[in-house]
Amino acid sequence: MIELPPGFAEIRSGSLGVRIAESAAEVDAAQALRWRVFYEEMGAHPDAATAAARRDADAYDPVADHLLVLDHDRGEGAKAVVGTYRLIRRPAADRVGGFYSASEYDLTPLLRLDGGLLELGRSCVDEGYRTRGTLQLLWQGIAAYVFQHRIAVMFGCASLPGTDPELLAEPLTYLYTSHLAPPELRPRALPDLYVPMNRMDPAAMDAKRVLADLPPLVKGYLRLGGYVGDGAVVDRQFNTTDVCVVVKTDQVTAKYYKHYERKLGGTGE
Repeated sequence: MIELPPGFAEIRSGSLGVRIAESAAEVDAAQALRWRVFYEEMGAHPDAATAAARRDADAYDPVADHLLVLDHDRGEGAKAVVGTYRLIRRPAADRVGGFYSASEYDLTPLLRLDGGLLELGRSCVDEGYRTRGTLQLLWQGIAAYVFQHRIAVMFGCASLPGTDPELLAEPLTYLYTSHLAPPELRPRALPDLYVPMNRMDPAAMDAKRVLADLPPLVKGYLRLGGYVGDGAVVDRQFNTTDVCVVVKTDQVTAKYYKHYERKLGGTGE
């Protein structure tokens, strides 16, 4: 059964809002959106149960908080869901045997840290809403959640399109040579999945162009001072190549932090 703990108050920007899912129907709408984006649009390969349900769902959904972007011009509740991000804190992960990313990465350096840990994943936005404003609203929601729950480090698998690392040599090399996490924050791809990221001479590429061409989500992590772990992982089910991104939340944009400190009165959990 999906648990729905209380979240922060909805943050509005025009007809759009961002908040935590408040009903099973809203979570179902998020799973339906994930199906459309990941499977119908991006070419992920469903198993029989996923194809029959036309939902992207797994064992982590019942313990996660589901951040939603809502367009109130489309209606209320499940009808309004146009974006989603899955958020899993350490106590929730412990209830299902660990974090989702542990299936691809050795997370030992992160698990040793004091303070709250938050895994971010399953991010997607409806095709008609992929604007800077929608992404900014998602990040504002994440910032509010981070402050509310006293998160020290957030992390997750971010995806590059395609499953041929040679075709991704530039972005993988750029991320490794420019944004590799320090050892105390550095997850490493599991040995049987490890794909080297440092694939070419970085002097042979235009770093500014490579950065500009990265997926918006990856660029968003880097703008927050994010790092990447050691090694990529090819995810053939989702037709992507994954990197593990780590962000210390003390580097979350200062204006968001100050804003939510005022809103929440310095309280949290």
